[in-house]
Parts: sequence; C-alpha cells; structure tokens
Amino acid sequence: MAHFIDRRLNGKNKSTVNRQRFIRRYKKQIKEAVSDAINKRSVTDSSSGESISIPQRDINEPTFHQGRGGNREQIHPGNDQFSTGDKIERPKGSKGGGAGKGEASDSGEGQDEFVFSISKDEYLDLLFEDLELPNLQENQLDKLVQMKTHRAGFCSDGMPSNIDVVRSLQGSLARRIAMTAGKKRHLSELEGQLALLLEQPHCDKAAVALLQKEIDTLKQQIKTVPFIDNYDLRFRNYDKQPHPTSKAVMFCIMDVSGSMDQATKDMAKRFYILLYQFLTRSYKDIDVVYIRHHTQAKEVDEQEFFYSQETGGTIVSSALKLMNEIIAERYNADEWNIYAAQASDGDNWADDTPQCGHILRNKILKAVRYFAYIEITTRAHQSLWREYQSISQTNSNFAIQHIQGVEDIYPIFRELFKKGRQQQGAA
Repeated sequence: MAHFIDRRLNGKNKSTVNRQRFIRRYKKQIKEAVSDAINKRSVTDSSSGESISIPQRDINEPTFHQGRGGNREQIHPGNDQFSTGDKIERPKGSKGGGAGKGEASDSGEGQDEFVFSISKDEYLDLLFEDLELPNLQENQLDKLVQMKTHRAGFCSDGMPSNIDVVRSLQGSLARRIAMTAGKKRHLSELEGQLALLLEQPHCDKAAVALLQKEIDTLKQQIKTVPFIDNYDLRFRNYDKQPHPTSKAVMFCIMDVSGSMDQATKDMAKRFYILLYQFLTRSYKDIDVVYIRHHTQAKEVDEQEFFYSQETGGTIVSSALKLMNEIIAERYNADEWNIYAAQASDGDNWADDTPQCGHILRNKILKAVRYFAYIEITTRAHQSLWREYQSISQTNSNFAIQHIQGVEDIYPIFRELFKKGRQQQGAA
C-alpha cells in the first residue's frame, strides 16, 4: 500500500477546494440556493441531490495589490466635449458600463455564476438543519437510546456459564461421525475377512496376524478421537441492541374533498413529503399514521395517501374523530409522544366547525405534544380558520400557518418545526 501526501500550497483563489470546508464557508449562500431549488422540484422528486448556483460575487476572495496613488491627470485624444472639472455621468447598466442586463465585470473580464453540485445527504442535511419535533419528552430518538440485551445465536467462545450443552454435544457427535465413519467401515470389512480366515481348517497364521494388527491399529485410531473437543463447544451469544427511550407517532391528516383542486393537493403533498423526509432523516424510530378525509375519514398507507384519486364533500371532524379513536386504541399518551399535521383549504360545513373545536380542545390537544394546521388557499379565511385561530391563542401546543403558493411551503415548514419553538411557545 502506498500513501501519497500532497504538500503543495493552495494557489491563488483556491482555498475552498475542500468540499466540506466550502460548504461550511458558503453555508448561507448554499442554504438560500437550496431553499429556492426545493420550490422548483416536482412532488415526487424531493430526495435526490441538487445542482445549485452561487453568485460569483459571493465567492470572490479579497486580494491586495498596490494601487496608483496621488493626483493623476489623463489626456484623451480627440476630446471635444468635456473640459477640466466636468463630471462624466456613469453609463446606465451594471459595473462594466454596458447597457445590457447582465453582471459585467469592472476589470474587463468576468465569470458566470458558480454551479456547485451537492449529494442527496448533503441536500437533506442542509434542508432540515436546526429543525426538531417540538415538546419531545425526555430524549430525542437519535440522541440517547437505552441498550437492552438480546439473544444473538451461538458463538464458539464465551463464559462457561453460557455454554449450551445440547448444541455442543450435537457438534461433538457430528465431528466424531465425520472422523471415524470411514475407519469403522474399514474395520468392519477387516473383521469379516478375519472371521473367514479363522473358519478355514488350515488358515494362514501370518495373514491372521497381519489382519489382527491392522484391526488393532484402526481401533486405536478410533479410540483416540476425543468425545468432545474445544472445537465442539458452543456458547449462547448475547448482544446489546439500542432501544429508544421514548416513542413518537406523527398523524398526517389531508383534506381530499372536491374543493381541494389539483394545485392545492400538490402543495399539501409537497408539505407532507418534506415532513416524512424530516422525520425519517432525523429520528431512528417513529410511527407515521396517514389519514385522508372528505365527508368520511379513512386510515390509509403511504401509497394511497399520496396517489389515491378519491374525492367528495368536506366534514373535517371525521378525520379528528378517527385520529382520536386510533390514539385510544394504539397510542397511549403516557407512553407515546403524539404529533399531528393537518392540511386543508379551510372549506368545511358551518355546523361541523364547532364540533372540530370541541374535539381538539377536549380530547386531542390533551394527548398530543404538538398539532400543526396548515391552510392552503388564496381565498379569504373561513370559519375553520377562525375556530383554529382561537384555539392557538389558548393552547401553546397548537400552531396554524397559511400557505398561498409553492414558495411558502419550505419557510412555513421551517417555522413550524424550528428548534426552540417549545421555549417560545412557553414564553
């Protein structure tokens, strides 16, 4: 193996050749580019890498050079328009004085924007940096886990107290059969030959003695095979595996009624895809429950949640009732950290809205750590928003946000799950 060490000094403007150092150095510009890039992606393309552009002016490095000092006079031949002391108006345009719309250089030459490709992991790390589940009790799942001992098969060495007698004897029997089976067959053949010779009236004593000697040798070889050997010993193996000290579940509730047009549903799906990637990226073990609703609510799998074409009227309370039933059946609030994110266009039957408020205040908000409501609409807010707004004013674990366009999704997502939100809500 050969090791190559490059001791060459970095040349001019080459101090950011290290990839991670580059990301750290220009993190602000990269994060801004990532935020812009996510709005241009399709619903199904949210977990791949990204090629992002950084303005050339942001990565220019300062250089020191000796300038011309003092007062200078310069004569331009053929000047018949200006006199000494006249001020020349700066040409309209950018730095270089051109009339075009681009960024011209002030030194006669320039560069395009710097295009930098980041991997999927780097993209997701930047996307979800400084985010967390608010009010997560005791321990974050990816920070502190409890180690528990589990059986992990058998091993060939260990403590005498962990020896497995049955498995060791099985290995011993298999080894002895493998080592002596051929010799025993040969011994049986020789003993048969010896018996035939001894039955003859005038047997050859020399042949008998030779066979007897060979038989004794085989018996001795078989006898020397040990009943049990260190190779046969098998010990019960125990391994410590991490177990989360706290458990969490996220309820994703999406309105799929007829008032939700395709563009609104796409924005809701974008939000939930971001949420799913954040949860699976940041936490080792978390349950996700998907609920779709129109006039009726139904628990579905991930595929149906994102791709089903089912639609209908709107009764929001049906989804909240189903969530409350699932919590009662499967997720004890004393053992689980329960979260929920609801997306809707705010359209609901007027007589159903008070029922939604009643279920939230008296049942769901008493069990959940955090409930986020996202209303996706460009219309004026309706009764559901006003009901939820009054709930958010009296419950610190309830948050509402308004999304009007695709460009709002990521900033709203960061606002809902930014670190320190629990302390801000408590304050």
